[in-house]
Amino acid sequence: MAFPPRQPRGNFNPRFRKEQQQEHRTNNMIRVPQVRLVGDNVEVGVYSIQEALKMAQEQQLDLVEISPQADPPVCKIIDYNKFLYEKKKKEKEMKAKSKTAEVKEIRFTPGTDDHDFDFKARHAESFLKEGNKVKAYVQFKGRAIMFKERGELVLLKFAERLAEVGQPEGLPKLEGKRMLMIISPKSQKKKKEGA
Repeated sequence: MAFPPRQPRGNFNPRFRKEQQQEHRTNNMIRVPQVRLVGDNVEVGVYSIQEALKMAQEQQLDLVEISPQADPPVCKIIDYNKFLYEKKKKEKEMKAKSKTAEVKEIRFTPGTDDHDFDFKARHAESFLKEGNKVKAYVQFKGRAIMFKERGELVLLKFAERLAEVGQPEGLPKLEGKRMLMIISPKSQKKKKEGA
């Protein structure tokens, strides 16, 4: 059974669709009687929309609504594409600066040998230098829980080994069948002062 072609609901207006996709209203999309103009290339003040659009055309730029909630809405006469590019660039820089620190896990056993210990300590050192936290834990299996002092010694020795680049957030604590300790990276300032 063939279905009839689907009819679009309401009036289909491609221009309206474009307006919805755009982040800011620009030029003829701004439908208010007056706007407050701000920026370097204009005299700050309230202008009629026709006047503001004319000024933007004369400078071969766009009239961009930057604060629609204000009364009257605040607009700038700028190159809209350049404005979007700068905005994205700023957001990207802020995102890079606020890089969230990850928590890297390093697992030991009560009987971890020296070679394994050194290998894991080197990895933890590089994680801390990158600004990440290290969650070191000793996993106890079966009756090994009887030797929890050994686990504590492993973690304390580990914290001591990383003292130059990290500092423990607290003493080792037992959670179920694992004893853990979190080591945070030392701030760059402290490192410079110590140097």
